[in-house]
Amino acid sequence: MMILRSILLFALAALAEIGGAWLIWQGVREHRGLWWVGAGIAALGAYGFVATLQADANFGRILAAYGGVFVAGSLGWAMVVDRFRPDRYDVAGAAICLIGVAVIMYAPRP
Repeated sequence: MMILRSILLFALAALAEIGGAWLIWQGVREHRGLWWVGAGIAALGAYGFVATLQADANFGRILAAYGGVFVAGSLGWAMVVDRFRPDRYDVAGAAICLIGVAVIMYAPRP
């Protein structure tokens, strides 16, 4: 149950951070305006709070593991929102990152 909660928190954090960065990108690069930028800033702030809900008390471990989630999540976001088509190297790299997340977060420790 604890692993499932952790995975859901990582997914929520990814949605907040990737979505926030995308909103800022849209506001600035696509000239959609300050409301988009403001929404992006709020989403990025929410990401910071979501990360604190992980059970592990080690900031460095959480942030390192989240890096792998961010890589895979960014490609997933791009596929859904921007219709990006990853190649086999994108997919392989994301898979490697997620394996790293599993090792960092869920390996048995004394």
